[in-house]
Amino acid sequence: LKLWSASSIIATLAAWCLNCTVSGFSTPSSRPARAEAGTVPLRHKRNWVWNQFFVLEEYTGDDPLYVGKLHSDVDKGEGRIKYVLTGEGATTIFTIDENTGDIHATKRLDREEQAYYTLRAQARDRATNLPVEPESEFVIKVQDINDNEPKFPDGPYQAHVPEMSPVGTSVVEVKATDADDPTYGNSARVVYSILEGQPYFSVEPKTGTANKTALPNMDREARDQYLLVIQAKDMGGQMGGLSGTTTVTVTLTDVNDNPPRFSRKSYQFAVPESLPVASVVAKIKALDSDVGANAEMEYRIIEGDGLGVFRVEPDADTQEGVISLQKNLDFETKSSYTLKIEASNKNIDPRFRAQGPFSDTAMVKLVVENVDEPPVFSSPISRMSVSEAAKVGTIIGTVSALDPDSTNSPIRYSIDRNTDLERFFNIEAATGVISTAKPLDREVNAVHNITILAIESLDPAQVGKGIALITVMDVNDNAPVFAIEYETFVCETAQPGQVIETISAVDKDEPPSGHRFFFSLTAEAAGNHNFTLRDNKDNTASVLTKRGGFQRREQAMYRLPVLIVDSGSPALSSTNTLSIRVCDCDSDGTPQACGTEAFLLSAGLSTGALMAILACILTLLVLVLLIVTVRRRKKEPLILDEDRDVRENIVRYDDEGGGEEDTEAFDMVALRNLNVARDSKARRDVTPEVPTLYCSRPPPYKITPDNGIFRDFIWDRLKDADVDPSAPPYDSLQTYAFEGSGSVAESLSSLESLSTDSEQSYDYLSDWGPRFKKLADLYGHNDSSNIFSS
Repeated sequence: LKLWSASSIIATLAAWCLNCTVSGFSTPSSRPARAEAGTVPLRHKRNWVWNQFFVLEEYTGDDPLYVGKLHSDVDKGEGRIKYVLTGEGATTIFTIDENTGDIHATKRLDREEQAYYTLRAQARDRATNLPVEPESEFVIKVQDINDNEPKFPDGPYQAHVPEMSPVGTSVVEVKATDADDPTYGNSARVVYSILEGQPYFSVEPKTGTANKTALPNMDREARDQYLLVIQAKDMGGQMGGLSGTTTVTVTLTDVNDNPPRFSRKSYQFAVPESLPVASVVAKIKALDSDVGANAEMEYRIIEGDGLGVFRVEPDADTQEGVISLQKNLDFETKSSYTLKIEASNKNIDPRFRAQGPFSDTAMVKLVVENVDEPPVFSSPISRMSVSEAAKVGTIIGTVSALDPDSTNSPIRYSIDRNTDLERFFNIEAATGVISTAKPLDREVNAVHNITILAIESLDPAQVGKGIALITVMDVNDNAPVFAIEYETFVCETAQPGQVIETISAVDKDEPPSGHRFFFSLTAEAAGNHNFTLRDNKDNTASVLTKRGGFQRREQAMYRLPVLIVDSGSPALSSTNTLSIRVCDCDSDGTPQACGTEAFLLSAGLSTGALMAILACILTLLVLVLLIVTVRRRKKEPLILDEDRDVRENIVRYDDEGGGEEDTEAFDMVALRNLNVARDSKARRDVTPEVPTLYCSRPPPYKITPDNGIFRDFIWDRLKDADVDPSAPPYDSLQTYAFEGSGSVAESLSSLESLSTDSEQSYDYLSDWGPRFKKLADLYGHNDSSNIFSS
C-alpha cells in the first residue's frame, strides 16, 4: 500500500539521493528498480509502502482539503479493490474515496488542539470484502502556522525597587508563552521590547528582564510610581509576527535620603501656671519627606533654662515633639522659659551622610500665664494633739494659709463639716486657731482627720484645702475588766489548793508604759472557805480551791467577786464576778455533767438532743393544725342555704357624688310582693320644699302585664328616690321647663326705634323702678330736642 502526497514525494526523493530508507520502509516507486542480469539479485517487493502525511492547520477553503492518496500494488485499475480508512478522525474529520484511495480533510484542523492523528488503511476485495493486503498504520501530522500570539500568563506585574538605585538594577523578569510549535520555524521564537517606560527602564530582548536605566538618581519624593508596557513578538521580531503586551507597575520604595527640617526656627507658647505636672504644654514637628521608619525622629532639649522643668518626647504616631511639664510653674517666681530643641532621624542611611547632618534645631519660648490661684497652706498637713480630758474650748493649734497671687487677698478659715460631722472642733475664721467644741473620747476616735478650707475674702470662689490630723491623747478613764467571759468549773473530786482557772484583764486605755493589773478578792469574799485568788504578777491571776468535797447536789454554782485595779493615775478598779460550776468529771478532769444538768439528763441525753426532740414535736403539731384547718375549710358549703335571706344591691348611678350613701339596698323579697307600701321617705332634718315632678302614677300592679310588674315597681322607687330630699346628695332641684316672660322694660333694641324725626317721650322710664331712675332723670323731664342736644 503506497501513500502519495507532496511531502511524501519530497521525502522519497531525499531517501533515493541518500540511498537509504525512511522509517524502515522502501521508496514510493510503484516497482523496484530492475537489476542488471547476473549482477544484483532481485529483492522481494514489500506489499505496504508508506510515509507521513502533512496537513496545514487552519485551512479555511470551501472544498475539502486534499491530504494524500492510498494505493495498493494489487490494484490493477479494474475496480475490484476498495479502500477502507479507520482510526482517529476517520469518517468525521478524514474521508477516503474507496475507489481511488484519495484522502480529504473535511474540517479545519488546529495543531494546538491536536498535533497528529493515527489512522489505519486497508485494501479489500470488493466482491468478497476480504483484505487483499495486511492492514497498515500511518500518521497525519498537522503542520503548524503562526496563528497564536505570545501571552503573559503572570501579567500584569507589580515590582518594587529602592529609590536612588544604580543603573542596571534588576526590577522584574517577565515571561511570555507562544502556543505555536517551537520545533517548526520561528512561530514560537519570542523577542521582548519596551513600548512605554523609557528612558527610565529597559528590557532584555531574550530574557525579558526589566532593568533601571538612564537615570541614576530616581527620587521617590519626585515620582514614586512608573507604568511600563512590555511587548513580546514572535517570528523573532520580524515583520508579520504576532505580538502580545503586558504592564509592569514599578513602585519606588523609600530610603532615608532626606533630613528632618523645622518649618520655623522659633516657636512661642503660653502655659498657665496652674497646669498640673505631666500635662502637655505644646507640640512641635520637624518635616521629613521620607516615610515609615525613615521618617521616625527623636527630639531632645539641648539648651535653655527650662531643663528639668520641661521634657520633650516623640509621638510614635504623628512624629511630633511633645513638650510636657515636669515641675509646677509659678508666675510670681519665673514668667518665661526658653528651650533649644533638636530633631534628628532615628535611622540614618550611611550612603547619604555626605548630604549633611540629618537633624535640625528650633528655639521654643514658653510664656507662663498668671492664674488666680487658691490660697496655699504653709503645711499641707498640720499635726496636732489634745488630751481626751480637755475641756470644751481648749485651743489645739493654728493653721496658716496665704494667697500666692500678687493681690494677697485676706484669708478666712472654716472646717469642712463633711470631715467633722459631729462638730468636735471649731476654727476662728480670721486667725485659723482650732479649738475643741465637744468633749473628746480617745476610745471612740483616737485620730480626727479634718479638712480646713482657706477662702479668699476678695474672691470666695478661690478655696484652698489643708489637712489637720488631731491625735487624742489618752487619760486613765476606763476601769479594767475580764479579758473574756470565763466558763469556770470545779470537779467534785477537786483537792484543796488546785488551780481551776487563770484569769486576765483588758483595759480600753493605753498608758505609755503599758498596762499593769492587780487582782484580789473583794473584802466580803476574802474570808470564804471555798476558793482563793493568787496574783501572778504578770497581769494574770489564778483561782484555787480551798477545800475538796464539792457536791453539785448541795450547791451547783458558786460566784466569786474579783477586784481588778489598774496602774493608772489615778488608779481605776472594777469588780468582776466569776461563775464557778460544780461538775462531775472523769479521771482526767474532763467535766461530764455540771450543776443541775445532771438531773435533767438522767436518761443520758444531752441538751442538744433534747432541743432536737422538742423541735420535732413542735413541727408535728404545726402540721396537724394545718391539716385540721384545711379539712374544715373543705366542709364549708359552696352554695348558701336556701333558708338564708339573700339580699342584692341595686345601685343607682343617676346622681353624682354621695359616696357610699349613694348605694341603696333593696330586699328582693319586696319585689315579689305586689302590695308593698310605697310611703315617701320624710327627711328628718329638713322639710322638703321641692314638689314631685311625677304627677301621674302607672296603673295598679295587678293589671299590668307580668313582664312589666318589676319594671314599673323599680321605676316608682326610682322616682321616689329622685324626689326624696333626705337621700344624699342634698342637691337643689332647678326647673328650666319654661322660658321667662322677660323684662318689664321690654326691648331696648335700636332696631325698634323710630326712624323719623318725630318727638319721643321717655316719661315711662320713671315707672320701671329704681334701677332706671338715672335714665328717668336724664330723659324723663326734657323734650326730645333737649335730650338729644344733651
